[in-house]
Formats: sequence, C-alpha cells, structure tokens
Amino acid sequence: MRGAEPAPALMTHQFEPLDFSQIRTYPLDERASRVRTADFARPLPPGSTLRDYLDSLPDILLGRDFRAVVDALAHAHRHGKVVLVAMGAHVIKVGLSPIIIDLMERGVISALALNGAGAIHDSELVLSGQTSESVADGIKAGNFGMVTETGEFINAATADAQARGIGLGQALGEKLLGTDSPRKSLSILAAGARLGIPVTVHLAIGGDIHHTHPSTRGDAMGAATFEDLRLLCGVMAHVGEGSVVMNVGSAVVLPVVLEKAFAAARNLGHPVEKFTGVTMDFQQHYRSNLNPVSRARELGGRGYTIIGHHELMLGLLAACVKDALS
Repeated sequence: MRGAEPAPALMTHQFEPLDFSQIRTYPLDERASRVRTADFARPLPPGSTLRDYLDSLPDILLGRDFRAVVDALAHAHRHGKVVLVAMGAHVIKVGLSPIIIDLMERGVISALALNGAGAIHDSELVLSGQTSESVADGIKAGNFGMVTETGEFINAATADAQARGIGLGQALGEKLLGTDSPRKSLSILAAGARLGIPVTVHLAIGGDIHHTHPSTRGDAMGAATFEDLRLLCGVMAHVGEGSVVMNVGSAVVLPVVLEKAFAAARNLGHPVEKFTGVTMDFQQHYRSNLNPVSRARELGGRGYTIIGHHELMLGLLAACVKDALS
C-alpha cells in the first residue's frame, strides 16, 4: 500500500510597502468633478413662488431630476403628447385623488391605469366616504374583504362590462358617475367617464377582496380586465417622443402590465420610443425601476426614479407642473 503523498511546499511571498514618493499628481482644476458650487441650493426668501423653489433646488441628483420631470410633463401638455399614469392604490388611500382629478381636468393626464385595489378604494370612497380596513383584524374574525356593498357593486359593474364588451374601468366609472353620492366628484374612475379619459383596471385574479364574493364571476373578470389591457395597449401605441409614462406606487402588477403594453404596441409597428419614463414611490423596487424607467432609456428616452412619500411628492410635483404651465 502506498503511503500518503507529502503535502506540497507552502508558497510564501515577500511583500514590501509601496513607496508613494513617485506617485504622479495633477492640478485640481484639471480634474473632472461631479459637484460644483454653482450647482448648490439657494435659501428662499419669504413669499417665494413655486418657480423660485424649483430654481433654488441643487442641480444635483433628485434636485436635477425633479426639475426634469416637471419640465417633461409641462412639455408633453404644451405639445399635445400622451401622459400615461399607472397608479397603485396607496395614492388614493393617502387622499390624493383630488390632485389626480385636477390634472385630468386640466388635460395634463391623458390616460390612467389602476390595479384592482385602486378600483376598490376609489369605489368605496364614493359609496361610503371611507375605505381601507384592518387586514389583521379581518382575517382573525374571518370577515376580511367580505363587506357586502363593495363586492356587489364592483361585481355588477364587471358583469356589465362583459355584457357590453367594454373594459372594467369604463363600466365602473359610469356606474360611479350614475350614483347620487355627493362624493363621486372625488372618484378617479368617475372623472374618467365624465371627461372621456381612459381609466383602465388591471386585475390579478385572487388578489382583491371582491374576488371571493358570492356574486364573483371569473369569466366576467377576465373579459373585463382583458378589454382594459387591449385599451391600455392602444394608449401605449400613441406614446412617442415627448410623451411621459409614469408609474406611481405600484411595485409589481402595473410595471409588468406596462411591460406587456410596450411589447404589444411595438410588435404591431408603433414606434414607442424617446419618451420620458418616471417612477415615484417611497422606496425603490426592481420591477418599477425597469418599467418604465429603464425601458424608457433603452428606447432612446430618459428615465427618472423619484423616492419620497406620495402625500408630499405627488402634490408638490402637480403644483410645480401647474405653475410651469400658468
């Protein structure tokens, strides 16, 4: 039997400290620097305007990007370009519907896309003036999502959409607009129906509270949300140079729906390119940074991610855009 082979000899290196005396240096003024005092913020005096505020921001990172987004939205409106806003439900839950509706009425927003939760909160606010239940308490009690009126109202609109061959957003908007509720003026869906602005609703079946109600019909949901997908792709076909595609507060559902809309429109020969893609949220997410931000850059446009709470950032953005257009 052969004996064990001897271990290889351990290699050792002799390390010596480097001598810095021969390092080559060059003048500071010759270096390309990314921060300059000329880009710094300026303190605002009392009584300043929104334009003064924008001009006072540092021309660095978000200070630069925020101004660019304001300019892109104002430019799109002035030149009749499409502004498509995909919006998660949190925007509605924090009370920003009046801000969105104001931009719709002014013609700044050309079309909107909501997820299922957005349609639920928008509808409940019209029906009862309140929304957003405690999920933890509801699950413990076994009644989470089981409110009668919400399920029956949305499911009736869904069945109507299927029967008429229209999208869920239009059917819900018309149904909300037809109520005698004094709060329907706060509904984004109703505003879409009133103004003739497409508001599409994109369901992830099983993800919303009305999907498990006695009146729920899977065939109706599929048909209604499919028509809204087709309509969204039709909107996307008009996105081009100078347009803006925004995603506000949706981490997964709407970014991947936008992705499919980009693909379908371009597959059918529409030059969806050179637009500005913007994501606004209170934290960064993988999918929403892809769609529409990275996708806009890949297609020859510009992409921006704005991080901050919606209840502050979205209202500020809207106010600055209106000021720029005034």
